[in-house]
Amino acid sequence: MSQSDKEVKGVYDINMIRKCLPHRYPFLMVDRIVEIDTAGDVKKIVGYKNVTVNEPFFQGHFPDEPVMPGVLILESMGQVGSVMMAIARMENDIPESELGSAFLTTVYEAKFRKPVVPGDQLRTEATLLRFRGRIGKMKFVGTVDGEVVAEAVLGFVIASNLTSQEGDE
Repeated sequence: MSQSDKEVKGVYDINMIRKCLPHRYPFLMVDRIVEIDTAGDVKKIVGYKNVTVNEPFFQGHFPDEPVMPGVLILESMGQVGSVMMAIARMENDIPESELGSAFLTTVYEAKFRKPVVPGDQLRTEATLLRFRGRIGKMKFVGTVDGEVVAEAVLGFVIASNLTSQEGDE
């Protein structure tokens, strides 16, 4: 991570997010990171997904009354958490070959309280609960205009990139 990236720590635009995640349109589900704290005991990140009527999933998911699918809300949450893990890896100068992408392993206590619709800004706050070796767990709370719309605890594993590099030589 360059010095300029460290100076703006806490606010990451789409270009920095794209450096952290392998996802691309139409599956990139986080637009901005507004807060990140990877120091100390409590590791936390806050990110936003701007939900627009132009999202491809709205064509088939209740076109007359568009609602963001719950599974994509969980995906957006997971991507925000993945950005935190990628930034922590970069801050600690861990090569990508040693720690790669985060993959979802479990979903606990998922609750969808209100629909997320076009025009909403889905704000996701993630807190790292546990991380040992390559396995971890995070708590996520999604809000729109200050109201909780979804919450979940997600388990994940950080995969090694060694297999993806074999064909690159």
